[in-house]
Amino acid sequence: MPCTMPRRITVLFILLSFACCAVVGQPAAKPVAAIVSVKTVAFKDTMPTVADSSHTDAFLADLLKQYPQYFSSILEHRNAYNVQVIYTKVDRGANGIAALKNYYFNVNSNRYCYPAGAVALPVAMLSMQRLNELKATGIDKNTCMLTGKVFSGQTAVYNDPTTPDGKPSLANYFRKMLIAGDATAFNRLYEFLGQGYINGQLQQKGYPTAQVIQRLETELTEEEQRHTNPIQFLATGNKPVYQQPMQYNGNPYLQRKDSLGKAYYEGDELIQHPMDFSGQNKITLEDLHTLLISLVFPNKVTASQRFAISDGDRKYLLKYMSQLPGETFTPPYQEDTTAYYPAYRKYLLYGAVRGTIPSDVRIVNTTGEAYGQLTDVAYIVDFDKKIEFFLSAVIFCSSDGTLAEDHYDYESTGLPFMQHLGQVIYEYETKREKKIIPDLSEVKFEYDGR
Repeated sequence: MPCTMPRRITVLFILLSFACCAVVGQPAAKPVAAIVSVKTVAFKDTMPTVADSSHTDAFLADLLKQYPQYFSSILEHRNAYNVQVIYTKVDRGANGIAALKNYYFNVNSNRYCYPAGAVALPVAMLSMQRLNELKATGIDKNTCMLTGKVFSGQTAVYNDPTTPDGKPSLANYFRKMLIAGDATAFNRLYEFLGQGYINGQLQQKGYPTAQVIQRLETELTEEEQRHTNPIQFLATGNKPVYQQPMQYNGNPYLQRKDSLGKAYYEGDELIQHPMDFSGQNKITLEDLHTLLISLVFPNKVTASQRFAISDGDRKYLLKYMSQLPGETFTPPYQEDTTAYYPAYRKYLLYGAVRGTIPSDVRIVNTTGEAYGQLTDVAYIVDFDKKIEFFLSAVIFCSSDGTLAEDHYDYESTGLPFMQHLGQVIYEYETKREKKIIPDLSEVKFEYDGR
């Protein structure tokens, strides 16, 4: 039955004076395909000037140079595109333990890249960690979770029409966020954690420049972002088992001078200087890459960088980061194959490909797409060819450096670049010799729709 507000509700939720809303009804070939080359444009420098501390390994630069039909413009205008790439080889020892070697192309942590939805990765990991910290309360990811509203800009959630029973839960927010990049689901996890917890934990775990200080796709003030909603968890029979009051993060933010582009629109007015991102979310491509490695191979990062999550919870996140929309009943993504096509959000390898994709290739990834920034952070495996590697990339998709809706070159520049980059590394992996064939069974999951 749908979640309803219990009689013995606390004063906090009485102030909300809302009962639950009524529940709405329930809801090939290997990856090498022909696609148009990356659009070649005559660039001026479209990015703000920053200290040139970029890191490029000759191996990766030379590999890209072998494919001028795909990468000549990227190589020539790497800073205008603000393109950054990290590729990690994975080689197994006789004991199965992975040895990792990173290669970089134009990686510069001083160049700001708006992460958009890619911030889902640390927030998902921290949400699992926080659940473990609250285990004694009796809640888990499937417990009904009500989100209240007591401060300006907050949104209340009392039911979820995308679940069979109408009950909101962290589990369904995980699925929405990890499979489809759902911004609202991210916002609910952000509110569950609180801004102070998110950023304090990222600092402690060795990501000192990371800042997750905003919900996604919202127009809220700094004070509204600092205040996160009250939350209540209900057990069977709508009995409250854990209540969390509104949280407020009073800690000062790191002082930053981050900007993007050469110009931007504010309403109908064109502002002729870079857009200020100093108050927006920030996490570097290197940090996102390391976070994904820490999820796949926890022992490959220092003990202080590991998240306090169980092995089962770790595999839960890996499963839903790799599950396809067509394999998903809850939420019912498989019912809308136009919006949620097979390779949805699998930019590396598949770009904008809409057709079927091979079942023996899996991509565990997180992505971001906003303000002309296209990001993909991925762990790619092929169970048939026994391939595994990490590949992360970001590219700025605005040929004139202007930030404006419907102005970005995602289709003509960003997605072809991502597809070709993934294919080139994939093909390299198929040819390179490995002394030990990896056992990939740990990331071979039984998906919901199979």
